[in-house]
Amino acid sequence: MLYCCGWRTYPLLTHFTQYLPHQHTVIAMQNTHLLMGDKLHVYRRPESPFWFCSTFLAGKNHRKSTKEESLEHAKRIAEEWYLSLQLRNRAGELKGGKLFSEAAGKFEAEYAALTAGERNASYVKGHSTRIRLYLNTFFGDEVVSDITPQKVQEYRVWRMSAKKHPKTGEVLRPSKTSIHHDIVTLRHILKTAQRHGWIKYIPDLSAPYKASGKVSHRAWFSPEEYKALYNATRARAATPPKKRWRWECEQLHDFVLFMVNTGLRPDEAARIEFRDVEIEHDKATGETILVTSVRGKRGTGYNKSMPGAVIPFERLKQRKRMPKRALKGSWGGGAGQDDLLELPQATDLLFPALRHHHFNTVLDETKMKFDREGNRRSAYSLRHTYICLRLMEGADIYQVAKNCRTSVEMIEKYYAPHIKNMINAAAVNVRGGPSNDGQAKRQGSPKSAKPKKGAVTTKRRQ
Repeated sequence: MLYCCGWRTYPLLTHFTQYLPHQHTVIAMQNTHLLMGDKLHVYRRPESPFWFCSTFLAGKNHRKSTKEESLEHAKRIAEEWYLSLQLRNRAGELKGGKLFSEAAGKFEAEYAALTAGERNASYVKGHSTRIRLYLNTFFGDEVVSDITPQKVQEYRVWRMSAKKHPKTGEVLRPSKTSIHHDIVTLRHILKTAQRHGWIKYIPDLSAPYKASGKVSHRAWFSPEEYKALYNATRARAATPPKKRWRWECEQLHDFVLFMVNTGLRPDEAARIEFRDVEIEHDKATGETILVTSVRGKRGTGYNKSMPGAVIPFERLKQRKRMPKRALKGSWGGGAGQDDLLELPQATDLLFPALRHHHFNTVLDETKMKFDREGNRRSAYSLRHTYICLRLMEGADIYQVAKNCRTSVEMIEKYYAPHIKNMINAAAVNVRGGPSNDGQAKRQGSPKSAKPKKGAVTTKRRQ
């Protein structure tokens, strides 16, 4: 049966006929033929010369074009197609249920609505990107209840060679983190399907053949490397490669010093405004420090800096900038724009051009882009340097974790193992006292008394 609505015609099942207007039913019945006990429908759309067939089986609608203009030939092809579907259904090959693409669409709609304002917009968009590029490509036409641990393993194998270089055709193998993000998105979709009752349980998504990987430390700068880094940024600020880069190079130098003396995350530093930072005199240490109101992935918290962060912050307050920056211009302005420069306002960001810093260039010039284990250094390495230096100075690990808004477990796992100061040599190199036998020899052992009559004695074996 066909239901005419406006300019389009939709094929529907005959049990919906009672809900259609009478004139639409008459038009539809003229182009629809019922076969196999009214379970098979052969119909033709007005815009197509071919006949189509449809049926409802195993909980879903099945449709197919017969590619025939003759009604008799179309009926014969439709009957053969219907019988083949029945055989597949009896063999268990034809399973009904929601498709993975439908579950993925449901997850995207729910996740975007429920996490609005709580999750970073780019993080939410990342789920949609992974669904569109990879998950729907592989699982899209699968019934969500048919996804098994083996199917997930096949996805991992397929994903290793799914992306190729557009010019050379070379396979771009994804990183372990990319695969992990795919599995996280897949788990979210399966949980959505479980909540809606489309599946009873979530299959095992763990990777087989996975050995227990060693715990690798985070890339940081040792005290010698840190000294070489800030000397390089200081020289770059004094004599920038180009005169119009002076403002950015001076910002870079203060950024390095500010980060290593506060331990902030780069995304937290990018959100800090001047009104979020206060210069205070710490009564416990008798030093002048910064107290920063931090807004990041752990919500809002406070950070107390080292004294070395005060001077860079004061330079940031005194460094003039443009009220608004041109698309490809500099915050320090250009030639003839000195009159437009002004001191930063309380609501201005400390590091408005954080993504434009020449940090990677400095790392390449000083040959410190990678550490000895091959770990890539980035702006995050400045935070790792702060934590490691604090531990080397003997700071309390709980207080360091609280100041950095992380857990003691994370610090013990990724930072403490490679800090030599975390091992107490006095507690490890304990030398025990002399043995009891030695003490007995020095003090003189008492003569052995004869056993009493009736006592049981044990003869010592030689």
